[in-house]
Amino acid sequence: MHLLVAYDVSDDTNRRRVYRTLQRYGAWKQYSVFELEISKTDRVELVDELDAAIDPEDGDRVKLYRLCGSCESETTTLGAEEPDDQSNVI
Repeated sequence: MHLLVAYDVSDDTNRRRVYRTLQRYGAWKQYSVFELEISKTDRVELVDELDAAIDPEDGDRVKLYRLCGSCESETTTLGAEEPDDQSNVI
């Protein structure tokens, strides 16, 4: 399954933990945004890991959007090239 994951995490330590978790599963596309191609089993594990890495009381949140095949073909990218891992500020 293809997922788009966006996150908003206030604490630097938690944000790094979320980033590193997502990096193991997919590709960093934009600040706080990842694209993943994972199995249903991996998705369950990912959700558990992300849930443990954030603090909802601080306003942290992560959203996972499942992208269907027709949705992917309708994706439009504007602007600069996608960043490489070396340009991340984390």
